[in-house]
Amino acid sequence: MSRGNTDVPEQLMTEACPITEVLDHVAGKWSIGIIVAAAHGPVRFTELERTIKGISRRMLTLNLRKLERDGLLERTVYPTVPPKVEYSLTPMARELHASLSGLVSWAENHRADIAKARAVYDAAESPA
Repeated sequence: MSRGNTDVPEQLMTEACPITEVLDHVAGKWSIGIIVAAAHGPVRFTELERTIKGISRRMLTLNLRKLERDGLLERTVYPTVPPKVEYSLTPMARELHASLSGLVSWAENHRADIAKARAVYDAAESPA
């Protein structure tokens, strides 16, 4: 086989890699939780920490920075003592939230069906 037949076309790599990178950022467990939690208006760090079960302070900080860098969150620092910081969704993130809301609704509607399917599958796979 010639080398020309095994290379991925440059145009395909240019298009696919950024899409995969974007999806990795916005579809992560913590990113979705942050976007959903911030959808109802400006939210403070401690509110996010309480709302998103299981997230550590460090993981929350890293994900907030990543979402801000990607243009999905706006961080507003108020000049008070101690400083007050709020996070809010950008218009781009609000559009994403609309899509995520459909996915969340679907998951809620089919949670029991998926649990049943898993139980049937697991029962069929286990030796009698």
